[in-house]
Amino acid sequence: MRIAIIGAGAIGGYVGVKLALAGEDVTFVARGANLEAIRQRGMTLRLADGSELHAPQVRATNDYAGLGVQDVVILAMKAHQVSDIVGQVPQLIGPQTTVVTMQNGIPFWYFHQHGGALTGRAVESVDPGGAILRAIPPQQVIGCVVYPATELVAPGIVRHVEGDRFPLGELDGGISERVTRLSECFTRAGLKAPVLDNIRAEIWLKLWGNLTFNPISAASHATLVDICQYPLTRDLAAKMMGEAQAVAHKLGIQFRVSLDKRIAGAEKVGKHKTSMLQDVEAGRAPEIDALVGSVVELGRLTETPTPHIDAIYALIKLLARSMAAERGRVKLEAIA
Repeated sequence: MRIAIIGAGAIGGYVGVKLALAGEDVTFVARGANLEAIRQRGMTLRLADGSELHAPQVRATNDYAGLGVQDVVILAMKAHQVSDIVGQVPQLIGPQTTVVTMQNGIPFWYFHQHGGALTGRAVESVDPGGAILRAIPPQQVIGCVVYPATELVAPGIVRHVEGDRFPLGELDGGISERVTRLSECFTRAGLKAPVLDNIRAEIWLKLWGNLTFNPISAASHATLVDICQYPLTRDLAAKMMGEAQAVAHKLGIQFRVSLDKRIAGAEKVGKHKTSMLQDVEAGRAPEIDALVGSVVELGRLTETPTPHIDAIYALIKLLARSMAAERGRVKLEAIA
């Protein structure tokens, strides 16, 4: 299949190498140093065991019009970056194109075919005014939840830490020919891509931890195990997760693991810095609204109080604003 991966970062690079080496016709849509590195040397994936996979024949471009209509378009950038490229994405989409969304948090399409009073509504925190929903036909979207941990360590080089699951699902819960074909494509590439009949429930399961541990870690500069083992932050995390669970329940979502088990799972990861903490330390714009602001918004829409989530959201938004104003980063440094 002709597959365009928009965003050749940690996840896009990982998926692209695996698909390319499985024989798919992969093109990265990238920019800057990453674009030039892929053009010159292809994309390299460093595995956890120290070995490397190299895809020398993948193409890379920043020319959407020249790339043309694709069989599959994978959106592999962070949620707050989608609006920057959404005006050009339609050039890759034909009537039979499948669009795979690999963003964390509540996606722009969440209420498409949702049912109930909120059906068809845009999620303003991730898609102000519904611009993305208008540009990318939601009926052509396949939802995806990303579980692997990866890192872009240099232009054109991705390091894989752990994980290989990419659950997929139609927005209406059906098991269609296209989602089955996509699952088979991912499976041939060595990825685990089960087709789920409720992709929104899986999105909430991952978001449950992300909306909690990411902002707490970014504000406190603590790792997952530190947050979970310090009584005050463990209690804060539990309260935030309880509020999110109440919102999800009002939207018809049931969690398949308990709150305590979800926290225990985060604790087992150990001294791991969340992606939001890594962004704050590097001076990058953290992914806040899709992970936290969206839950605040859905709390309002469902008339569900979220006081602990609101407070953390306010703090991390102010931190991001201060970083942007000062063009700086925030990182703990040892005192000599």
